[in-house]
Amino acid sequence: MITIENLSKSFESGGKKIWAVKDVNIHINKGEIFGIIGLSGAGKSTLIRCLNRLEEPTEGKITIDGVNITNLNKKELRSVRKDIGMIFQHFNLLSQKTVYENIAFPLELDGSNKNEIDSRVNTLLEYVELVDKRDAYPSSLSGGQKQRVAIARALANNPKILLSDEGTSALDPKTTKSILELLNRIRKEFGLTIVLITHQMEVVKDICDKVAIIENGEIIETNTALELFRNPKTKTAKTFISSLKSNVDEESIIPEQFDGKVIRLSFLGNSAREPIVSKMINQFNIEVNILSGNINELISTCVGYLILELSGEDEEVAKAIDYLKNQNVNVEVI
Repeated sequence: MITIENLSKSFESGGKKIWAVKDVNIHINKGEIFGIIGLSGAGKSTLIRCLNRLEEPTEGKITIDGVNITNLNKKELRSVRKDIGMIFQHFNLLSQKTVYENIAFPLELDGSNKNEIDSRVNTLLEYVELVDKRDAYPSSLSGGQKQRVAIARALANNPKILLSDEGTSALDPKTTKSILELLNRIRKEFGLTIVLITHQMEVVKDICDKVAIIENGEIIETNTALELFRNPKTKTAKTFISSLKSNVDEESIIPEQFDGKVIRLSFLGNSAREPIVSKMINQFNIEVNILSGNINELISTCVGYLILELSGEDEEVAKAIDYLKNQNVNVEVI
């Protein structure tokens, strides 16, 4: 559906060239919710704006449905952009237009007739549950209602792709959850492909199928959300995940300060709720100290985490670790 190849974007600042995005390669499948997560200044917003050429790439290639959009002229690009909706952190609604008029605006620009516009806008108002706000102005709406209007506007032209640039960052946790549920429903019912920029690991956990981590303009890790949570490869990924897992920061656990062997476990699905550690303690002559733990619910399953200190004879500790691995538990010695 979307293939990004060797994509780079640079800016000139003080006579120097600064690379906001560097040699990015990503493939996003049709109907997927693909998250791109990074800290502020990592390059994630520049990257997503390149996908519809709001930012012109310096190098590389972007292919959408088999069309290389980096080669398109302005007229051809306008046609492709009809298939790409976009929502923003601060909503970008037109303050002098009503909710109805904001949603109708892209249809008016496209030359749709009044009956077509009226039918489409009313359908979308029902879909985002804002029929009663039809004639209201953005200033009277809550943050969640404004984002629902922005989503309806992005859907007006029946796009194939929805880009979300920090679409939930300005919202409280409860409203964020409702917006994510709406986006997931849109994906399921309309088959949209959603590319979602965020710095919130909670968003990735709740909605994403796959995720890429961007740092200093480069993609440093890409995986399914499930595998990323189960077995993060980079320090940045581990830091994002540790912010969810417990009140204990993994980086504050220094293995050298413990006499036993410190291990990090991750459990998938039903095994996250099985008494595997209890069975291990009963089976082997070891002592176990639980340092940290939590369970994260993902969209299709759950992932459990534990950081343990295992004390005892080396042979018994090794047998206990082998036992855990045989129970489909991912074990990492830290």
